[in-house]
Amino acid sequence: MALIYLLQLFHLQLLSPEYREYADSNAFLRRTLYPARGAIYDRKGNLLVYNRPTYDVMMVVREMEQFDTLDFCRTLNIDIGRFRQLDADMRDRRRNPGYSSYTPQLFLSQLSVEEYGLLQEKLYKFPGIYIQSRTERQYNYSGMGLILGYVAEVDKNKIAADPYYVRGDYVGKSGVELSHEEDLRGEKGVEVLLRDAHGRVQGRYEEGRNDKAPVSGKNLTLSIDMELQAYGELLMHNKVGSIVMIEPETGEILCMVSAPTYDPALLTGKSFSTNYRSLENNPYKPLINRAIAGTYPPGSTFKPTQGLIFLQEGIITPESRYACFGGYPPLGGRPACHGHASPLAIQYALSTSCNAFFCYGLNGMLGNRSKYPSTGAAFDIWRDHMVKMGFGYPLGVDLPSEKRGFIPNSKFYSNVFKTERWNAHNIISIAIGQGEILATPLQIANLSALIANRGHYYAPHVVKEITGGVLDERYTRRHESGIDREYFDVTVAGMSDAVTMGTCRGINLQPFLEVCGKTGTAENPHGDDHSLFMGFAPKDDPQVAIAVVVENGRFGATNAVPIARLMMQHYFRGEIPESDRWLESSLINREILPYVYTRNLPVRQSDSETNN
Repeated sequence: MALIYLLQLFHLQLLSPEYREYADSNAFLRRTLYPARGAIYDRKGNLLVYNRPTYDVMMVVREMEQFDTLDFCRTLNIDIGRFRQLDADMRDRRRNPGYSSYTPQLFLSQLSVEEYGLLQEKLYKFPGIYIQSRTERQYNYSGMGLILGYVAEVDKNKIAADPYYVRGDYVGKSGVELSHEEDLRGEKGVEVLLRDAHGRVQGRYEEGRNDKAPVSGKNLTLSIDMELQAYGELLMHNKVGSIVMIEPETGEILCMVSAPTYDPALLTGKSFSTNYRSLENNPYKPLINRAIAGTYPPGSTFKPTQGLIFLQEGIITPESRYACFGGYPPLGGRPACHGHASPLAIQYALSTSCNAFFCYGLNGMLGNRSKYPSTGAAFDIWRDHMVKMGFGYPLGVDLPSEKRGFIPNSKFYSNVFKTERWNAHNIISIAIGQGEILATPLQIANLSALIANRGHYYAPHVVKEITGGVLDERYTRRHESGIDREYFDVTVAGMSDAVTMGTCRGINLQPFLEVCGKTGTAENPHGDDHSLFMGFAPKDDPQVAIAVVVENGRFGATNAVPIARLMMQHYFRGEIPESDRWLESSLINREILPYVYTRNLPVRQSDSETNN
């Protein structure tokens, strides 16, 4: 019996935290001091995201005595049922794993300044109730929600994974707020207050020698130009798709438009849950960043990669010519092609976007037994080239949820055809960016930057600078394509001709600006074809690369090209010349919203629903 008593005393006094917490809570009140979350600026120094004060109601259950619950509810503008639910949630260890009756626990978050003032006046009536200050995100612009992201209350999984967080804390959930959470959040502080025998706070313990000041989060400067971004969002009004512009020399993303988008201010404050559900239920999915998570057949924007591979592998030379009679002759004119001179070499094939030429090239590579031992071996070399040019895997942009697209390997087709005896004619559509090929708008823009640089690229990124921090070295590392410079010169010449006399004459800005480009029209089994364009400018000193995708926009020249034209004008001129004002007005007012199906009924979203 004596041994049992001794063991129990040892456990209670030395091992169990309960009485230690109780004694400490009698003597001290430890108040968490929350740091200011880092601000976010655009590349020109414009403030995008900042903080404003907000207040949380905290309870120390052991200190609570009988008080007028109805008065407390009226002060906080809640009913008694809501009070009981909040109290139950606070005490539920499944919802609140860190619950302790001795320490302050979150009861209600995000009081307005008015609510804070009312409660502060009556706080003496409610023993065990405290007010804790923190900050809430505020936005100077109504766009860019998918890049900036949002913050929300931390969930139990995050609490379990990172001891920094407790119930009631806020954490980045998407966009830059998530990818740079550790930079932005800062470090919490603590203030130790001394109590008397009645639990009343007497002041700071040991004159604050045990206090720890909070450390504010680091500020971020984005590579985004807010004016360019806002203009791109305006052009994509009532459309679905994406615009991505990259500075080829650095990989910095100048704008990343995903349409539809949302106002980031919707996902703050007490209306967060209602607004989030509305966005989540919107059939056009405004919470998805299509620039990095939308995957599309790249169509003819893919053809420059094909020409580069065939040139590097010696399958063709710049002088090699193939015939086109309205399509690819060996397969009876399929895939079809539009009218142009024939036979033609690679430069003219790029400018006219000839389908037959690239089909001949793929067949020539996969069927070349003097160079490759098998079709599968040749195809895997083809695929390796594609991966080096930034396709098939995430590029590593500093935003969450980037998709990899899809570039198949030989094993994929061997499994599909149940044999290894397949050939180029079985998969001929991949030669023109169709079939199984999928790419994100970011990957297409990155291809444009690769060609602009004549053979290399830097991983695209949206954060330009971290105050007091260092940018990850992966964004300053040069990625080589492994393709000779001379072949890029041929490709650039073909893309230049495409603008001056080929398929994308609508973006010809000479003599002011020499643009190189390539259109794309991607087949879409669910509706009208997608409209694509990718290009860069100026030709000989590239400053910007661009990709535009308009879902259901039909031909590349119909919608993607004029949007790219206006974006180029805005970037290089800072304004739209009078001669293009009619085009600007036409595009802004043009609605290209595909039908979606809700409960088997076709619905076209209204203007307000789409953009909110």
